[in-house]
Amino acid sequence: MNREPAELKKDIEASRAFALKINGDLADLSAADTAAPDATVELITFSSPEGIELYRHSTSHVMAHAVKLLYPEVKVAIGPAIEDGFYYDFDRAEPFTPEDLQKIEAKMKEIIKKSAPFVCRVVPKAEAIALFERMGETYKVELIQAIPDDTVSLYEEDGFVDLCRGPHLPRTGRIKAFKLLSVAGAYWRGDEKNKMLQRIYGTAWPTREELDAYLKRLEEIEKRDHRRLGRELDLYSVQEEVGSGLILWHPKGARLRHIVETFWRDEHYKNGYELVVSPHIGRANLWQTSGHLDFYHENMYAPMAIDEQAYYVKPMNCPFHIMMFKNRGWSYRDFPVRWAELGTVYRYERSGVLHGLLRVRGFTQDDAHLFCRPDQMPEEIDKVLAFSLFMLRSFGFREFKVYLATRPVGKSVGDDAMWQAATIALEDAVKRSGIAYEVDEGGGAFYGPKIDIKIKDALGREWQCSTIQFDFNLPERFDMTYTGADGRKHRPYMIHRALLGSIERFMGVLVEHYAGVFPLWLAPVQVSVLTITERHEEFAREVHEQLQKRGIRVALDTDNEKIGFKIRRATMAKIPYLILLGDREVEERKVTVRKRDGENIGPYTIEEFAGILTEMIQEKQ
Repeated sequence: MNREPAELKKDIEASRAFALKINGDLADLSAADTAAPDATVELITFSSPEGIELYRHSTSHVMAHAVKLLYPEVKVAIGPAIEDGFYYDFDRAEPFTPEDLQKIEAKMKEIIKKSAPFVCRVVPKAEAIALFERMGETYKVELIQAIPDDTVSLYEEDGFVDLCRGPHLPRTGRIKAFKLLSVAGAYWRGDEKNKMLQRIYGTAWPTREELDAYLKRLEEIEKRDHRRLGRELDLYSVQEEVGSGLILWHPKGARLRHIVETFWRDEHYKNGYELVVSPHIGRANLWQTSGHLDFYHENMYAPMAIDEQAYYVKPMNCPFHIMMFKNRGWSYRDFPVRWAELGTVYRYERSGVLHGLLRVRGFTQDDAHLFCRPDQMPEEIDKVLAFSLFMLRSFGFREFKVYLATRPVGKSVGDDAMWQAATIALEDAVKRSGIAYEVDEGGGAFYGPKIDIKIKDALGREWQCSTIQFDFNLPERFDMTYTGADGRKHRPYMIHRALLGSIERFMGVLVEHYAGVFPLWLAPVQVSVLTITERHEEFAREVHEQLQKRGIRVALDTDNEKIGFKIRRATMAKIPYLILLGDREVEERKVTVRKRDGENIGPYTIEEFAGILTEMIQEKQ
């Protein structure tokens, strides 16, 4: 809104604003003195996304200042705000330690206490280069040289000068609560060919209470970290001798994966899909036709020579499914065709972004391709969306966010009518589902619009899972056709579809969602049979065998250890039910059952307890 200067300053003071948006452009608070009377001015506080970013970016500058005061030999690189915090990259010979972070925090508090103003100076580019060359800040010089403008902006507070487009807080004293969190390696400009720098991560909040709440949430996230739980529960490992980003599934993890995949396969058959299997490699001409060698080459591994032909390990399954489709002729009566595959693909990921199960180099894609006539498209979209939501709900997810990505501006394939019909079909299906959605205007791929479904886990974090993606490109590239009712050749509509995303990533999300405390139907081990002494072992083996015959996943612990130790071991393994066998149980031929939360139930006969478990498993409890 328009404000007179005096009125504007009064509003700034009342709102505790620390920046402005003048006619849509962010500006330092000092710009209030020169704002035109008819300018549209918005007050920026921590409640806005711009305010959050500005506040945290200013804190990153203070951190860089503190580092330079403590370690003058360090060279500074970049320090942006990120989601929930900030970081700054430094070039230092010695690694930063936890003790160093404490020293840096203390120095930052000293800087903040001085409450020095952030002062902006716009200088000629050559002058800025000369300044940073004198300071020995080679990374800043490189950044400035890449800026096309003739001038650059510098920000200074209490003698520390940094390159920045701004804006910043008015003074360092406006920073109220922050915490340095960790140190990680980061290649300069994200390029593995460049030097590895040290990245210090931190977070900043307007109040101590909000900071404490965030740190508590981080503790909970750490407890649920699938990498830690993967080790503790003995689910999987990643070993350098095998290769980074390649997952080794241990027996318990493989069992969990088998449960997920078996449910996936069974439900696909129930929903009218056929399952297919494709090879791990394909000739170069296949990937040339698909366009992967032109548009996706940097994510593919180097070819191998077989019979003097170049072959590539597959980054995707779609070309194989298309070749299966082209293996025979199709009539309009044959549609829809639904083919699904748990196909393992291989994509190059930089080592710096690999992250447990969430970012890997070899993974199994929960993949399907649907081929249909144009008139069948709306019904197929309804079905695949309902199927996606059913699968996610079955694994315990209840909150969803849907994003509808439409035709990008500029180059895209397919005519206007195809894009319009596909987009309408996607949006109408989402509306009928009753799920909240947002339209991502122009966010679709060049080959078709799509729906992305994100789930919220137990901590409210969003994870990308299901995708429903139209493709007007590959049917054209591979000349896919069917014979219509008019006797002429027509192109089928092709829809890429993933329900869970990749199995590896989905498993990582599952582990963190449940904190490793899986519901009975998903638990790799559902029951552990524990003996109190050796004389109870015979009955224990009988109980173990009877439950196993009924399809219960059961472990047997007859180790010569005290029962308290066995209970703790099984509890740490997060096994849902423990059967404790002593003299009374052997005599009565019944079982006493302890839940993993410590509650004792029973006694039951073996048949009674097996029946209870079977019913719970069938109901996905």
